Amino acid sequence: MSVNSESQGGSKDTLLWGLVFIILAAAVVGNYLLSSGVPAVVRAVGVVVVIAVAGALALQTTKGKATLAFARESRLEVRKVVWPTRQEAIQTTLIVLAVTAVMGLLLFLLDGALVWLVNLITGV
Repeated sequence: MSVNSESQGGSKDTLLWGLVFIILAAAVVGNYLLSSGVPAVVRAVGVVVVIAVAGALALQTTKGKATLAFARESRLEVRKVVWPTRQEAIQTTLIVLAVTAVMGLLLFLLDGALVWLVNLITGV
């Protein structure tokens, strides 16, 4: 019995996704066909409206509902983040810059030493 209800949900999702793709294709084709006679602003607004309708239909599918739930949960998690203070951010940035400079200097010296060694061995 549950297999039947899952297949009905799957066929509904398939139908909705097909409709979403047809609507998006219609937006692309309509924008192309109306490119000569209709002002660009009107076409842009039309495309935005059509994309919004396609998005609303996509959110009615199982994947769309899961995506919406994920976005809501992510928003809640972002609220829980303890953001660094300005002083902590500046200190961390300075530490990263200092370590980068030291590593760059070490790699420069190592490269120079290896070039000198290769020149010594090859006699160039």
